[in-house]
Amino acid sequence: MNAKSPVPEHRGALLENLYRRYNRREAARNDPVRFLYRYGDARDREIAGLIASALALGNVKQIIASVGAVLECMGPSPSDYLDGASRSALLKEFARFSHRFITGEELASMLFGVKRMIQTYGSIKAGISAGLKPDDATILPALSAFVEELRAAWRGRENRLVPDPAKGSACKRLNLFLRWMVRRDAVDPGGWDNIPAAKLIMPLDTHTDRICRALGLTRHRQPTMRTALEITAAFRRIVPDDPVRYDFALAHLGIDGGENLAMFLKQWSEFRVVATIRTEGNSNGTHGIPNREEHHDSFRRRIAGEKSL
Repeated sequence: MNAKSPVPEHRGALLENLYRRYNRREAARNDPVRFLYRYGDARDREIAGLIASALALGNVKQIIASVGAVLECMGPSPSDYLDGASRSALLKEFARFSHRFITGEELASMLFGVKRMIQTYGSIKAGISAGLKPDDATILPALSAFVEELRAAWRGRENRLVPDPAKGSACKRLNLFLRWMVRRDAVDPGGWDNIPAAKLIMPLDTHTDRICRALGLTRHRQPTMRTALEITAAFRRIVPDDPVRYDFALAHLGIDGGENLAMFLKQWSEFRVVATIRTEGNSNGTHGIPNREEHHDSFRRRIAGEKSL
């Protein structure tokens, strides 16, 4: 085990097994990432991706219906649609739109901000890349600059589709968008090859937050940006070049819940017991047995709490 890491190296194999089980294209049928598969042109894909991630609130059926309705209005090319749309046209088009607490005005304002960014930089990709420096540890500075750019288009007014990392938000949906656009595998279509996956931040939703806390990857109790960064750092010690690699798998494990989740947590817990025995057993003369019992008691309490997922 790496002494600097709270995660034994052999847990990587457990996470890889989870990745192979869940990270398949067919597993994304009921995930909003599926909308990105429609578009071969990265300019269309990035606009569709931002819309799909921004509306990733609520139950899956509601999300799929809302994203589908917006993209239907935009026709075969979201990029061409935005290019020809004025702010007043966007407000009129989506005047009756609503998704949970999100209003049509908020959607139109976000889209107008995207249009302005594309006019300035040529694409969303270029706009975000402009805020990223080679020595930035994560994409957070670029994400903050992106949010400020969009907010400027509607004079800084609050828009619940675009949370502000400066206020401590974990920005789950924006980080989800970045995961889709930067990574490339069976689920994430990619297209932004100039941004390193190593700089991405974990998209912290209810499921990944609870699971990662159960795994001991964060000390924080609230899903804030600070929590997301701590969890990302833990995964970076396992996969330095791809710290959000296991996001889709963990989120869908949380959605499945039940025996699959209980078994995964049990296996992870057993690895922790082994690590405790190895590092502490010889020093106290007990060979780690008291630590083992204490951990199993803690684990049983954790599993009881996770059944609510």
